[in-house]
Amino acid sequence: MKKQPPERLQSFSIELLEQILQSTTEGIMITNEKMQITMVNNAFETLTGYRSSEILGKYPNILQSGKQDADFYKVMWSKIRSNGSWRGEIWNRRKNGEIYPEILSIYSVFDKVGQLTNYYGVFSDISIEKETEKELEELTQSDLLTNILNRNAFNELLFEKINNSIHSHAILFIDLDRFKQINDTLGNEVGDQILIEVTNRINSIAGSSDIFARYGADEFVFSRSNIEYQKEAANLAKDITKLFNKPFLINDTEVYVTASIGISIFPQDGKDIEKLINKADKAMYFAKQNGRNQYAFYFDDLKKDSKRIIVLEAELRKAIQNKDFFIHYQPKIGLAKQDIIGVEALVRWNNVKLGFVSPAEFIPIAEDTGLIIPLSEVILEKVCLDILESRSQGKIHILPVSINIASVHFQQDDFIERINSILMQYNCSPHLLELELTERTVMKDSDDIVNKLVKLKAMGFKISIDDFGTGYSSLSYLNRFPLNYLKIDKSFIQQITNLQDKQAIVETIILMAHRLHIKVVAEGVETIGQVKLLQQMGCDIIQGYYYSKPLAAKELMDFIELWEIYRQERNI
Repeated sequence: MKKQPPERLQSFSIELLEQILQSTTEGIMITNEKMQITMVNNAFETLTGYRSSEILGKYPNILQSGKQDADFYKVMWSKIRSNGSWRGEIWNRRKNGEIYPEILSIYSVFDKVGQLTNYYGVFSDISIEKETEKELEELTQSDLLTNILNRNAFNELLFEKINNSIHSHAILFIDLDRFKQINDTLGNEVGDQILIEVTNRINSIAGSSDIFARYGADEFVFSRSNIEYQKEAANLAKDITKLFNKPFLINDTEVYVTASIGISIFPQDGKDIEKLINKADKAMYFAKQNGRNQYAFYFDDLKKDSKRIIVLEAELRKAIQNKDFFIHYQPKIGLAKQDIIGVEALVRWNNVKLGFVSPAEFIPIAEDTGLIIPLSEVILEKVCLDILESRSQGKIHILPVSINIASVHFQQDDFIERINSILMQYNCSPHLLELELTERTVMKDSDDIVNKLVKLKAMGFKISIDDFGTGYSSLSYLNRFPLNYLKIDKSFIQQITNLQDKQAIVETIILMAHRLHIKVVAEGVETIGQVKLLQQMGCDIIQGYYYSKPLAAKELMDFIELWEIYRQERNI
C-alpha cells in the first residue's frame, strides 16, 4: 500500500513528533525520492555506528554487507514499486565492518497528487534472535555429548537422501557390546569418554556424503549412499569393527570395546525410514545373539526371531519362577598330577514351547531384562541340590564347583547375605564353591569390591577372575584382590598354537599370575597341541572339550570313576 502523510499528524507539534522519532529503539532512515538519506534517528546511529553528519546525503547502499546479490535487490525494489512496501530479513554492515542481521521494512511516501516524495525504512537488529535460533537448531540437530547428528537430524537427512532416489543406500545400526558393564564398573564419566572416542574413530572413515549419528545411549547409525553391491556395505561394516581392535586408553587404563552391527538396504528392505532402521536394529540384535563383535544383514526370518524373543522372555520368567533349569558340569584337570581338581557349573534350559535354548541366547536376555539376578540364585540352588545328592549317595570326596556370578548380581548391596542364606538353607559349605567374576566386574577397583571379596574369601569361598584378557590388559591391579584362580579367555587359548603374539600374551599372564601366587586356568582347550604348549608354559589347570564336554551330574560321576581308573593304570 502506498503511503501518504496522514493529515491527523499535522495537529501534533513538530517537537513532539521529533521526540517520538528519536526515542524509539528501532532504527529509522528517511530518504528523498532519489534515495539520498535526509534524516536518521538516534537508534540508527546506535545500531549502525554512523553519526547523522556522516550519513546525510549519502545512499543506503553504504550499509550493504555484500551477502545479498543483485537479484535480491531487484526483487526487493520490484515489490516496493508495485506494492509501495517491502519487509524481510537482510544482512547489513556497521561502520566498524561488522555484519549483522536485521528485520527491515521499507515504505514509499507519496504526496496528495500521487507524486513520490520519500522512502523510509524501519529496522531492528536481530543478532540475538539469530544466535538463539542457531543454538536451538544445533540442540535439535546434534548430540550434546558427541557433537554429531542426533536421531532427529539423521532421520531428516536420510529422508532427503532416499526420497525419490533410484540408487541403493545402506543403513548400519551400530551397538556397543556390554557397554552397560563398562558404565557399571568404571562409571558414567569413563563411559562418556569412550562414546566420544568411538565417535571420533567412526567419523574418521565417514565420507562427505555419509550420514553418521548417535541414535541412543550406546547406539549409532551410519548411512552410505549410492552403493552398487551389498559387498560395499559389508566392507564398511568390517572397517567399522576394525576400528575397535585398538583399545581405548582411558585414565592410563586400556579398555577393550567391541560393536555389533546390523545392516538394512534401501529399497530392497523397505522405503520407509522407520522400517529401515528397525530392520537394521533387528539384524544388529541377531549379530549380538550370535557372538557379538560382528555384522549381519537383515533377512526376512528375523521377523520370526523378534517374535521368538518376546516369547523367550516370557518363558524365561516362568522358568525362573518354577526353577525349570538343570546344571551340567565341565571337569577341570590339574596338569601336574593329571587329577580332576574341580568342575564348572553351566546352566541348561529345555523349554516346552521353544525346545532346547542355548545359554548364548537366554543369558544376554536375562542380563538385558534384569532377570540375571534371580536366575543366578536359581543356579546356586540347583548346584547345592546336586551337592546334597552326592552326599546322599555316600560320595566322600566332593569336587569344588565354580559358579559364574553376573556383575550386576555381585554389585547388589545384599549379595553376600543372599548367597549365604541359600547355602544355609541347603546346608552347603562355602568351601565347596568357587565364585567366578568377570574381569570387568572387579576392574572398578573400589574399596567396596575389595572388602566384599575379602569377606567372601574369609567365609571359605574360592575367588576366580573369568575371561581374563578380554577387557583390560593390565595385570598390576590383581594384587589388590584375594584371588585363587585366573582363567585365561578361550579366545587366546584357541590361537596359541598358530599365533606367536597370543603365545606371548598367555605366557606373560601365567608368569605374572604365579608371581602373585595365583593359579592359572586355561579354558576352551580343544587340541593336544594346546595341552602340550600350556604344559610347557607352566599352566596349572585345563578346562575344555579336549578332556570333556559339560556333563549332567550322573554322567560326571561316571567320568570321575573312569578318570581314576585311567590315572591308576598310568601309575602302574
